[in-house]
Amino acid sequence: MRKYKKLIYIFIIFFLIGGCKTQEKKVNENEESIEIIVSCGEESNLEKYLNDGWIIKKEYSEEKVCSWKTVAASKDCDLEKDKGCKIVQPDKIGEERIYLLEK
Repeated sequence: MRKYKKLIYIFIIFFLIGGCKTQEKKVNENEESIEIIVSCGEESNLEKYLNDGWIIKKEYSEEKVCSWKTVAASKDCDLEKDKGCKIVQPDKIGEERIYLLEK
């Protein structure tokens, strides 16, 4: 049972890391193309790139967890005293927009 508990904790940690906010991320940057990812309605520098002559070649969006919350696993669980009965679940779900820009 302890092996499963550790595995669940590891899974939750990776799940939380995957849902963290990133304001803007340039994944593939070279002279001719840039990929910009904007998560959960955060502001980006997309307008700056468009003003500099970049053109949106491709744009798509995905649903993403923006924040998480801790809740009791059962009705008789006391979150203050019993840390073993907490579960983490999505709180707010937003949109992640991915732009591929070319010059």
